[in-house]
Amino acid sequence: MARNNPVWFPAKRFGWGWGLPCHWKGWVVFIGFFGAIAATSLKFNPADDPVAWIARMIPITVVFLAICWLKGEKPRWRWGGD
Repeated sequence: MARNNPVWFPAKRFGWGWGLPCHWKGWVVFIGFFGAIAATSLKFNPADDPVAWIARMIPITVVFLAICWLKGEKPRWRWGGD
């Protein structure tokens, strides 16, 4: 990728998707994602109303995956050799 558009999330070596972040901005997003999950789980107990909890997790996950898609390497199936 171009120098002014660094990859935040490298592709996994095996399988499809992204690995751990390789840029500090990726780490901010990664930690923020898990922080949002933790905060939501503390405020809305999943044991009390699992459907409402899942409904709150979906947008958090969609935003995280959208950032990975935009700022990560192109996802494709990898077998470890490339």
